[in-house]
Amino acid sequence: MVRGKLKVPPKKENKALEPTERHVTLSNVLIRAAQGLSLSEKRIMSACISQLDSRRRPDPYKPLTVKLHAHDYAETFGVHPDTAYDELQSAAKVLRDRLIRYENPKASKHTRIVEMRWVGRVTYAKGEGWLELAFWHEVVPHLVMLREKFTTYRLSQAAGLRSLYSWRMLELLMQFKSTGLLRIPIEQFWDAVEAPASCRKDFFNLRNRVIDPAVKELKEKDGLKIEWDRVKEGRKVVGLEFRFTRDPQGALDL
Repeated sequence: MVRGKLKVPPKKENKALEPTERHVTLSNVLIRAAQGLSLSEKRIMSACISQLDSRRRPDPYKPLTVKLHAHDYAETFGVHPDTAYDELQSAAKVLRDRLIRYENPKASKHTRIVEMRWVGRVTYAKGEGWLELAFWHEVVPHLVMLREKFTTYRLSQAAGLRSLYSWRMLELLMQFKSTGLLRIPIEQFWDAVEAPASCRKDFFNLRNRVIDPAVKELKEKDGLKIEWDRVKEGRKVVGLEFRFTRDPQGALDL
């Protein structure tokens, strides 16, 4: 397919947009929820969330909106500008239908499954190379005005990852970065990384398709030393335990 040159305005100097200084902050409910995003959609959503001030109170009369330019996306995630253009355009067609799914932590007697949208409106500027998201009103309290039970990590920590499983595991680990110890029931782990049915039925598949590749990539690209083990009741795996520290030798220069 032949495409004309993308007309993107010159990038303005803005230190707040530098990937090394931007943070992604989510409530712990979102960290453990099934987020329903592909890798490119996760990148877009995280890049937009990193532009929010998680401590501020949003205007209750205006939607919470964020604009993402293709050149910022390309620079942050190390992709070709044409790839950035394509991924923003593709995301514009599907992001409004992407759902977050989690068990209501306030439910007591009966399990209640909550599903909500990430965004209520997506605006894509064809030919200009930018995407604007208006976050769904029910997800806003999980992104801003956060005082407790939230997780923060640098966008640059995830920017080089090429596996969604690695990214989701990073988020789970960062929830416990102060202790370096994550214990998680196996069902919660399945949901958080959105493990396919074959991995839920067979732990060998989960280990080989999800856990080991994610641990390897996080070691190579984020400089984390991770040791993990199964938590068992009899012969049944009921949970996972991860112990992690920052590798003093650091990550590879990728």
